[in-house]
Amino acid sequence: MDDLSRIDAALTRLLPTRAAPATLAEAMRYAVLSGGKRVRPRLVHAAGAIADARPATLDHAGAAVEFIHASSLVHDDLPAMDDDHLRRGKPTVHARFGEAIAILTGDALQSAAFATLAAAPAEAAVVRHWVRLLADAAGAAGMAGGQTLDIESEAKPSTETELEARHRGKTGALIRASVAIGATAGNLSEAEVSALDAYGAAVGLGFQIQDDVLNATGKANLGKPAGSDQRRGLPTYASVLGVAGAREAAHRQLRQALDALTIFGSRADALAALARGMIERER
Repeated sequence: MDDLSRIDAALTRLLPTRAAPATLAEAMRYAVLSGGKRVRPRLVHAAGAIADARPATLDHAGAAVEFIHASSLVHDDLPAMDDDHLRRGKPTVHARFGEAIAILTGDALQSAAFATLAAAPAEAAVVRHWVRLLADAAGAAGMAGGQTLDIESEAKPSTETELEARHRGKTGALIRASVAIGATAGNLSEAEVSALDAYGAAVGLGFQIQDDVLNATGKANLGKPAGSDQRRGLPTYASVLGVAGAREAAHRQLRQALDALTIFGSRADALAALARGMIERER
């Protein structure tokens, strides 16, 4: 079974919808299982493989971060937020199920993430550490905080420093946490864990910068309307630095990510490939 097949099987198995009302269960499955790159659980598994962690342990951790990611997309698409009606080429959750059900779907997926992480077959101290990593990444210092900065920046000028703070929160924090969870699933040294953290921070920022480029150019099939950032008056790396400058900023993060992996040699080939795929992607 390849990584993507394993991840999708784990998501299907661990998604807690049996006890949910039928509409909520359907919306949760729709939000999680209707496609996606599975970047975050793939990072968990790739970092965990370097740490010699058991795949069964990583299944729970990968599912937990993907549930948080899915919940953030459901809420981001709402009329009060980005007001998007298309996600991954399909109607968004609120467009298909209604706004109220979408809000509850996001809430339920957040709860599912921590329940899944708490049930991971790992030592209690490790699970407690993961819970803290995931909570910090999803909360006020991470995604929620970054999204707040995003909302407050609409129709206002931004500096590159301000953009970086937003991007590291709204997108980078969960990507960084995914790597950190995998890195601490085994027995790596402190220096090795720090190297993977540096990798995760660089990849998380580079990924979102490239997303800005793709949204601005409209050349890629993002599964949602191109140019949405411009229509919202949202400052991005592409609008602040220009498309060429934003591309260079993304590749600078890629170089930093790859440099951080040199300590591992060929053991980090999967993480290096993921970094290139995330930052050099054209869709």
